[in-house]
Amino acid sequence: MQISRLRPSLAAALILTLAGCSSAYYGAMEKIGFAKRDILVDRVEETREAQAEAKDQFASALERFIAVTGADVGELQSRYDALNRELKRSETRAKEVRDRIASVEDVADALFREWKDEIGQYTNARLKSESRRQYDATRRRYEELIRLMRRAADRMDPVLATFRDQVLFLKHNLNARAIASLSATHEELQGDITRLIRDMEASIKEADEFIQSLRSTEPVQ
Repeated sequence: MQISRLRPSLAAALILTLAGCSSAYYGAMEKIGFAKRDILVDRVEETREAQAEAKDQFASALERFIAVTGADVGELQSRYDALNRELKRSETRAKEVRDRIASVEDVADALFREWKDEIGQYTNARLKSESRRQYDATRRRYEELIRLMRRAADRMDPVLATFRDQVLFLKHNLNARAIASLSATHEELQGDITRLIRDMEASIKEADEFIQSLRSTEPVQ
């Protein structure tokens, strides 16, 4: 059961708890049956979805950008308005991706800290060794996931910077010179977005595999 499916009243109470302290939030969630492992899966899924939405948004923004390069001067005001809206949507999607990644890192840090502490509590050597093996394997998989998530997120910055510059220039130069500037930037921007989409897809794929690995192996008790 995903956390997002909780009843609205309960979800609201949990949000208030979260606002106070992450550790208090995780403690409250565990009391109603949601371990940190469950929360991590839920947040990785949400980040994966945010990245997929951002990927689609940046592709849409590129299409709008290309459309402006072929516009007549008389159409530039309406094309500028449309491109500016795409920029704002892209900025919103980018922020959501970064916020989601931060939420993944927060619960993962809490999970691995707790797991490592509990490994030291074993008296059975076999169980301790198996738990350590699971911990190490899961930690390595997580570190690869977060590396790919961060790399994809970092790809958004130069794309957004280029968009902002061109939208600002277009705002003050609704003429043939602005079209020429957009045309000159077109190939560079297309290359940046192609790399961004490729990294997003790699991150999404790794998220799928990470979720599957967590669901297929239960921690040693």
